[in-house]
Amino acid sequence: MTEMHLPLEGKQVIVTRAQDKQAEAKKLFLAEGAKVLDLPALVITPPDRWDELDESISALDTFHWIIFSSSNGVLAFEERLQRVSKSLASSPATLKIAAVGRKTAQTLTKLGAFVDFVPPNFVADSLIANFPISGSGLRILIPRVQSGGRTILAESFLASGSEVVEVAAYQSCCPGTIPERTVQALIDSEVDAFVFTSGKTVAHSYQLLSKSLGSSLNIFLDGVKLISIGPQTSISCHKYFNRLDKEADTHDLEGLVQACINCFMESS
Repeated sequence: MTEMHLPLEGKQVIVTRAQDKQAEAKKLFLAEGAKVLDLPALVITPPDRWDELDESISALDTFHWIIFSSSNGVLAFEERLQRVSKSLASSPATLKIAAVGRKTAQTLTKLGAFVDFVPPNFVADSLIANFPISGSGLRILIPRVQSGGRTILAESFLASGSEVVEVAAYQSCCPGTIPERTVQALIDSEVDAFVFTSGKTVAHSYQLLSKSLGSSLNIFLDGVKLISIGPQTSISCHKYFNRLDKEADTHDLEGLVQACINCFMESS
């Protein structure tokens, strides 16, 4: 009887995520046989000020749509709503909810909120291209990261005639340190792949590794597959590491795992 092997068996993978969201990605890679090294590359914190977010919450019944581009935005918005005894599950009947990706939609569903629209591809460009109605005359609320995120959603809806209110719901910062075990594995040439879940995880990983490995950083990445979750993350890979080996076809964690598997299959 032929022994079955998992597709990532024997591969050691560095996974970058927010500090409090490592477990989900790690579980998926472990299930395919990978050994996982953590690199928490984001710390989620409150925004510098709450006034604009609080103002939008008090006027929630004046908006036609609220658009979430991340689970972090959903959770931050819900937490602020609950401070005034409100919730997304009990949002005004006139307010529709859109989520850029499947995971963001799942976070909303877990909170009891109904998601009216999720685009076929889990990126902002797909939401814009497939939005179910014309933007003309709409009043749209977009809770987002305070700094560093894309503004394409707001720009596109403004161009189509919508009134758009963007508010900072959270901030994502670079951690102060990197796990020593992860750095040592790179030094010892024990890493097979480095997977990135957002443009900020790329930028912060580069910043953290540069502190530990200095200007010779790319020497330690020689032979390591660099894999991104989607188009904007890929742009950041080229910007900071000057290369990319594979981009996920579906822009979520499951797609990222499959991209990693495909990358090794293609190079074998």
